[in-house]
Order: sequence, then structure tokens, then C-alpha cells
Amino acid sequence: MHNTVHFILQGKGGIGKTLVSTILAQWLAGKDEKPLRCFDTDQENATFARYKAMNVKHVPVMTDNRMIDPKRFDALMIDILEEDGNCVVDNGANTFSPLMAYLLENDCFSLLEDSGRKVYIHVIVGGGDTLHDTAMGFVSTAKSTNVPLVLWENEHFGLLQSASGKQFTESNTYADNAGRVVGRIVLSQRNADTFGADIKKMNIARLTAEEVRASEKFNVMEKQRIKVVFRDLFEQLDKVQW
Repeated sequence: MHNTVHFILQGKGGIGKTLVSTILAQWLAGKDEKPLRCFDTDQENATFARYKAMNVKHVPVMTDNRMIDPKRFDALMIDILEEDGNCVVDNGANTFSPLMAYLLENDCFSLLEDSGRKVYIHVIVGGGDTLHDTAMGFVSTAKSTNVPLVLWENEHFGLLQSASGKQFTESNTYADNAGRVVGRIVLSQRNADTFGADIKKMNIARLTAEEVRASEKFNVMEKQRIKVVFRDLFEQLDKVQW
């Protein structure tokens, strides 16, 4: 995989955008001889930028009076276009609308494609109480662009099903846009006391799976569970029609 640009876009906060960014970045890291480049546009909680091993660059687009200046997204586009290689762009809820408006208004997706880059938008749909809002975010993103979509189904908030028991991927909402989806990744609901606690510990420490393997702060079973999670996710990513 070479010269791909991955935008993680979902308007709802706290749905797992940074988690998806870190997983995707770790999977992409070994896919190209050129170094992976990562960007964080979140202005309030730049968590992705705190993962030192990923060398994430924070993109400051908020002015001193706490307004988003869309012209400051120019720096992000220039950075992406200046060098070859794969890129991951994490985006916070506070910059979702401004960034999406900027990308569409400036026809950035076409610009990236014309420069020889393949663009993907990663959209997270959550279960439980988050399903309605995130499903609407999926539809909005699908209808506003022609970019291939990768759907991440986040079961950590509950299963992705309606009150009638119908799965999100069986719904008309999904069916109307399924042709745009090149891959589905399931963030499976696992035992919260074991797998959940270990992933939380890893995320709080801002560590990659590789760093966990080398860390003395994780015991052998914690390392094993994290290995199981990432093996599953990487196998799913391998099956996406990139």
C-alpha cells in the first residue's frame, strides 16, 4: 500500500475516532517503505498526538479567541502533498464540520486523487444509545462525498441493532450507501473486566501494541489479550478492498 490518505470522520464525540486512528496507524506502519505520517486536528483533546511512537503532528486550526480558522487547514493539505507515503488524519468532534466543509469547498479529495493518492474515509458507527446519531453521521458523510468508505462498527457501546433487533448493516440506512463501503471492521464487544481493562490501560499509557509487548508494566496475560485484539483487527484490515 502506497500513497494512501485516511481521514477518520464522525461528528459525534467520544465514539472512538482516536482508537481507530491508532489501530489503523499501527497496521499501516509496515505497509510501505516510506514512513507513515500521522496528523491530529482535534483542538480540545489531541489524544492521538500524545502517542509518541507514532510521531503524530498536531495541526493547530483554532485562533486565540477559540474560533476555527479554516484557512489553517491549508497546512495539513500542504504537509500531505509535500511527501509521498501513507497518511492518517484523526479529527475531533470540534473540527468535524469545519474540516469536512473545507475538504468539500476546496475539492481536496480530487486534489489528492490527482496527485496520485488514494483517499479513504473511515466512519465509525456505534451501538446502543450512540447508534442513531452515528448512523446519521455515516449517511451524511456518504452522501457528501464520492470517496470510498471504511465502516468501523464499534460494539463497545452495545450491539449495532435497533429496538426491533435489526442489525445496522441490515437496515435501509446502510443498504442505500453500502455500495460505497469497501470494508467493514468490527470493534467487538469483549469481556470488560479483562480485554476491556487491558485496552483501557494501554490507551491511558498512550502505547502501541508493540510497546506493550516490550513493557514490564503489562503481565503475560495482559499482553496476550492485547495481542488477540490486534491480531483480529489486523486480519480484518487485511480483507478491506483497498
